Amino acid sequence: MQPAVDKKIALVCNALAGVGKAILLAEKIAAHLANKKIPFVTFKDNWPADFKYFTDIFIVGGDGTLNYFINKYSDISLPLVIFNGGTGNDFHWLLYGNQTLDQQLVIALNESPKPIDMAKCNNRYFINGLGLGFEGEVAKALVGKKKYSGKISFLITILKKIFTYRSKNYLIKSSEGFVQGKKLLVDISNGARSGGGFHVAPEAKANDGLLDIIIVKPINSLQRLWYLSVIEKGKHLKLSIIHYYRTSEITIESDQNIQYHLDGEYLEDEKLAIKLLPAKLSFRY
Repeated sequence: MQPAVDKKIALVCNALAGVGKAILLAEKIAAHLANKKIPFVTFKDNWPADFKYFTDIFIVGGDGTLNYFINKYSDISLPLVIFNGGTGNDFHWLLYGNQTLDQQLVIALNESPKPIDMAKCNNRYFINGLGLGFEGEVAKALVGKKKYSGKISFLITILKKIFTYRSKNYLIKSSEGFVQGKKLLVDISNGARSGGGFHVAPEAKANDGLLDIIIVKPINSLQRLWYLSVIEKGKHLKLSIIHYYRTSEITIESDQNIQYHLDGEYLEDEKLAIKLLPAKLSFRY
C-alpha cells in the first residue's frame, strides 16, 4: 500500500442517487477526509469540465452514476473509487464486496490503482453490463420509477413481466461464431452481478480483457419463474437453456428495435456494436 500523502480528492456525488443516500454518504466521506486533513472538493450538482487539479476521484452513487461519469469523462486516467450511494451498487460490490465505509476508505486512500476494463456499445460506454430482451423490458418499465435499495425494485418488475414477455429474434455475431433465433434475453457482462444482486454472469471479471455472454433460450412462463432463483444465485451456466461464452467484440441485430440497458440505463437502437476496451480505467480496490 502507498501512504495517503500529497492527495487532492475530487468527491463527486449524484444528489439523486439512492433516494438521498448518496448525499449522506458523501458527507460522511467529506468528514473523514477533513479529519485526516486531506484536501478535497465536493461536487454535487455541477461537476467540473475536468479534474486536472486533482490526484484521485471518489464517486458517490450507484451503477447509473458510474455510467454517467464514464460517459462524461471517457478519457479519464486518474485513479477512481466508487462508493455505494445508489440502489443497486453492483459494480461497487464487484470491487469492494461487503466492506464497511471505514474499510473502503483505508483502501481508497492507500491502495495502489489497478486497471479495470470498460466497454463501448455504439457511441456509449458501459462498465458493468448490457442486457437486452427481457432485461431491456424490465429496464424500460423502471424508467421514471422510484427505486428501492437492493434488488427489490428489479424483482417486483421481473415478476410483473415474467408471464407476459415474448421472446424476440436476434442475430448475434462474434469471432466465436454466430447465434440466431428467438431468445429470452442476452446479457453481456463485464461485472458478475446486476439488478441489485442477480449473479447473471457469476464468472465475469472486470480485468480479464473479455466480456461474458449469457444467452437464454425461449422458455415458458412457469420455467421462467422456476429458473429465476437459479439465475439469481449464479447457478445457471451449465443449464441446457443457457449459451455461455466469452468474447471481446460482438454485434447484435434484430427484426425490430432492440430494447436494452447499459448499467441499468434504458436505451433503444436498431443494431448494437459492442467492443471491450481493456484496462481503460484505473480503480483503487
